[in-house]
Amino acid sequence: MATIGFIGVGNMGGPMAANLAKAGHAVIVFDPVPAAMERARAAGCAAAASIAETVVGRDAVITMLPSGAEVIAVHAGEGGVLESCAPGALLIDCSTIDVAAARAVAAQAAERGLAMLDAPVSGGVRGAAAATLTFMVGGAAEAVARAGPLLEAMGKTVVHTGASGSGQAAKICNNMILGVSMIAVAEAFALADRLGLDRQVLFDVASRSSGQCWALTTNCPVPGPMPASPANHGYRAGFTAAMMLKDLRLGQQAAGQVGAATPLGAAATALYALFCNGDHGAEDFSAIFRMVGAGSA
Repeated sequence: MATIGFIGVGNMGGPMAANLAKAGHAVIVFDPVPAAMERARAAGCAAAASIAETVVGRDAVITMLPSGAEVIAVHAGEGGVLESCAPGALLIDCSTIDVAAARAVAAQAAERGLAMLDAPVSGGVRGAAAATLTFMVGGAAEAVARAGPLLEAMGKTVVHTGASGSGQAAKICNNMILGVSMIAVAEAFALADRLGLDRQVLFDVASRSSGQCWALTTNCPVPGPMPASPANHGYRAGFTAAMMLKDLRLGQQAAGQVGAATPLGAAATALYALFCNGDHGAEDFSAIFRMVGAGSA
């Protein structure tokens, strides 16, 4: 079993660290939010008072942080991961950040002789709790093999996407698909409402034909058809609208850097920005149905 330093144990990182502890690993955590630390302790993790204390002497260091700026600060700042971790430690960043930041931190790690992977996840809070996450992993094949037992304790699918930064590229492309498809599904249900078509009937048709997609059959944006979907639980977030907006903006940033035309991605970004600006950022991203379907129910 490994000794693991885990930095960032919020809504996603918390259950991920708990699953590592459940698998028998020794997990030492750090988070600036006391309540997050307390939940991690209750789940079998040990608490540290600083980043340095979290990572010193550990076999691996896992981070789950909100932004590229925080990933850079936690790794490259004074008393940070790169300065404090043991020689030969494996670094795994599960945050969703821009590709350039991921590659920059990996390059700094390599200068110190450390292997680093960018390993963003898909599956949301429910997937983190159930250990069914999908990991998109960029980095050297040898490091991915070393990380395998740890990632498999937190998820069910590990995909090696290529060189450093490719995990982030896969994640932002995947979530652009998800953001666009959720809006399309929401609009279809809003249209069905106006046409007098029962929501369950539309679900039964689309889920068995060419309209089938994850946004429909797992995270259906209207109450009724999928009992486990956030729509049936007051749109309590599995993946917040604010996080979707963050990922869509990362996609637009990347598209601008490489000159890719993404008109639907741009439209989805604008719609989620409008939705979040209406004080809905903490709701599940499927709650955008309430904006696109306003007045249809």
